[in-house]
Amino acid sequence: MEVFELEDGSFEIEAHLLDVKPFEVKLSQGVRPAGEPVHDMWLRLRFDSSFNVLKCQTLSEAVPYIGFCESINPAYAKLEGANLLKGFRQVVKERLGGTAGCTHMSELAGVLPTAAVQAMAGKMRKANPDKRPFQIDRCHALASEGPAVAQYYPVWHRPKATPSV
Repeated sequence: MEVFELEDGSFEIEAHLLDVKPFEVKLSQGVRPAGEPVHDMWLRLRFDSSFNVLKCQTLSEAVPYIGFCESINPAYAKLEGANLLKGFRQVVKERLGGTAGCTHMSELAGVLPTAAVQAMAGKMRKANPDKRPFQIDRCHALASEGPAVAQYYPVWHRPKATPSV
């Protein structure tokens, strides 16, 4: 995945799934030779600084069922209007789960929030140095009562309450 900042201030994530086997694969439509992709799929998502999805496009350059798999690509526009930080994975499941989407493309979409946050973390911190860092309490290492937050973000450290006897 790569994230790009665009001239208009929005951002674009380009996610790529490449599935190449070192052996030939027998598919319903014939044999895919070793080294040729079974899946070669792209998902491009544009979002604003509030993580709202502005546009979503997909492209399937190689699929196992040519003429069928790629017909679902336009459905991924259903992600437009969603927010990458507010239940995005659930939105993908609700709008594109089962036969309403492609398993591979939806799995690829599921990691977009992480890529967006990683790309924006430094930028958000510089823009709002007095604001609590987004990543605190979002993973084990950065628990607000933990030693990493105490060391690197002491202002935001919250020691564990000790039970009174």
